[in-house]
Amino acid sequence: MNRSWQVAYGLALTATAGYVDALGFIELGGLYTSFMSGNTTQFSVSLGRGEWRQALLPCLLVTMFFVGSVLGSGLALAVPARWATPIVLAFEALTVLGALSLGLATPDHGLASLFMALAMGAQNAVLAQVQGFRAGTTFVTGALFSFGQKVALALTGRGPRYGWVGDGVVWLALLCGALGGTVAYGRFGLMALVLPAGITTGLAVVSALLIARAPVEKTA
Repeated sequence: MNRSWQVAYGLALTATAGYVDALGFIELGGLYTSFMSGNTTQFSVSLGRGEWRQALLPCLLVTMFFVGSVLGSGLALAVPARWATPIVLAFEALTVLGALSLGLATPDHGLASLFMALAMGAQNAVLAQVQGFRAGTTFVTGALFSFGQKVALALTGRGPRYGWVGDGVVWLALLCGALGGTVAYGRFGLMALVLPAGITTGLAVVSALLIARAPVEKTA
């Protein structure tokens, strides 16, 4: 895919991460399915207070996110590089559908949230750096800092005037995705997971078609 497609995919996936994270946050009452810094803090606080049962779920969420990152990265490495994006996206879509199926089948949505964390961990393996800003990930703390840093550079004349736009849009994508997830969960409950499953499936299909139509680069 060319840079324009990578940017579009990155922003769509960042918004999807915000959407899924909002669903998980509401469902779990303050824990996350993609923001592992928050879960790590929750885990540490619970351990420090000796609240072992409260520490279990954030620990499992962090673990499943980690497993997802290993599986997503492993898939990306195991297949030809040009097919990594559709393969990882297809895995993510199946995992989100698995979370939905588990959530509908069992009254305890904790298990579904673990599969949501697994999917979000895998998503980070879809795209690498896209010329100047990181998109498509499930966290934007780095992007927010880079946003501020590039605004400072622009204001002082030491950097491009609009160099901050990319990172700012990444942060905005996560914000809008989380807002959409909150509204969707309020109306549809866990069925709101149909949307991110559909988005990742659509992105996987489109990327596969683009790759199939593109000429194969020959190596010397």
